[in-house]
Amino acid sequence: MNKKITFSFLLLFTSSFLFAQLSQSSTDSLVTATMKAFDVPGIAVGVVKDGKLVFAKGYGVRSITTGQPVDTKTLFGIASNSKAFTANALGMLADEGKIKWDDKVTDYLPGFQMFDPYVTREFTIRDLLTHRSGLGLGAGDLMFFPDGGNFSRDEAIYNIRFLQPVSSYRSKFDYDNNLYMVAGEVIKKVSGLEWEEFVETRMMKPVGMQTSTASWNRIKNNNNVIDAHAPADGKLVQIPHDWNPIVNAAGGIMSNIEDLGKWLILQMNDGAYPNGQHLISKKNHAETWQLQTILPVGNPGYYNTHFSGYGLGWFLKDVKGYKQVSHTGGLAGTVTQITLMPEINLGIIVLTNQQQGVAFSTITNTILDSYLGLPDHNWLSLYKTRYNNGNREADSIKAVISATISKLQKEKGAGFSPLNITGSYKDAWFGQVNITNTNGKLEFSSVKSPRLKGELLRYSTTTYIVRWYDRSFDADAYCVFTL
Repeated sequence: MNKKITFSFLLLFTSSFLFAQLSQSSTDSLVTATMKAFDVPGIAVGVVKDGKLVFAKGYGVRSITTGQPVDTKTLFGIASNSKAFTANALGMLADEGKIKWDDKVTDYLPGFQMFDPYVTREFTIRDLLTHRSGLGLGAGDLMFFPDGGNFSRDEAIYNIRFLQPVSSYRSKFDYDNNLYMVAGEVIKKVSGLEWEEFVETRMMKPVGMQTSTASWNRIKNNNNVIDAHAPADGKLVQIPHDWNPIVNAAGGIMSNIEDLGKWLILQMNDGAYPNGQHLISKKNHAETWQLQTILPVGNPGYYNTHFSGYGLGWFLKDVKGYKQVSHTGGLAGTVTQITLMPEINLGIIVLTNQQQGVAFSTITNTILDSYLGLPDHNWLSLYKTRYNNGNREADSIKAVISATISKLQKEKGAGFSPLNITGSYKDAWFGQVNITNTNGKLEFSSVKSPRLKGELLRYSTTTYIVRWYDRSFDADAYCVFTL
């Protein structure tokens, strides 16, 4: 541990009990054990306290292929933690009088259209950020995930009109990415800058985020970047960085502990730099931390939480009587978490290059507990048990399905014959899917998203399983045929 970090810890120890329980060695042990428990090659951790980055360290390797170490400058895809940047960008434009939060989207993008004409007319800039559109969870995400598809941004936004709602407008929370893409287009229309240019020149540069970029494909001359990793048939493998730049405004940013530390300091300083000058006004920064969409809370749980919801680019809840502002981010092969406790000037950053969220939850909660003065809750053991139970349940489901498929493959005459289902199928927003038969082997392939390709295996009279050739997806799909 360098002298600067040692001094920071001594200051914290002498001024408050906060973080006194979690020493450098304890943090090292926690992260190392977490990496081992959940098979994560590399993790970076940062802690911001009272306006300073008091702890920053990388652990493990950027890639199992190269073995190069993670450090505090290593770039990770922060995924949906990018949403706060989009919300703050709109707040900056509101400061300039160029937009209002409750302006209609069609005032700026006349071609914008939802499935319901009434919703189209009433949809506001605020609605773009609050996950209350009526669309279902992840609606339309297959237009940009997995990466490698050939939807353009304009085409993806146009296709939103074909996504049918699953609930009433503004009635409930369902997480969405595509409407953040629309928010990025509002920023472009109003500012004259592409979302990526706005974020890099008007936000990252003045904040001092020196090596961060608005997208994977905008990284220049920097080899200190993680590879993504995912389990594939029980083995951890390196996979391509999986993010389509058409939806950068929802999750494209690449950043590291040092740069994100500066971002968190600004956030907990009401949108102001250390010198007092504001990137975003205190008023509009506060707007991003106001509850917009209510989320249900059952049992208050360990943190005695009674209220939860979503603001503008942030999740909000009460934790042991304090306001918590947080977000997670998830890409194929990498997940991240940012947590702010503004009332005690605490921020926690955990970046990983594997897709197990239990890893960042273990580290964040343990660090948070030390600052709140709570006893050791052994989050690692709790999440490890949950992780193992979840894997066992998933494996048992897969075993039943595999057994059913094996049985039906030995039978003749049950279900459709291959000639009955082969051909081309077209969806208004997803485009064309082909089902072909080659020497008795049925295959599913998407024209617009070529990586979605796999073997079709009969599961019941009207249902097949698509077993993707890319096993890192770990999400084989049901394919149901209706007579």
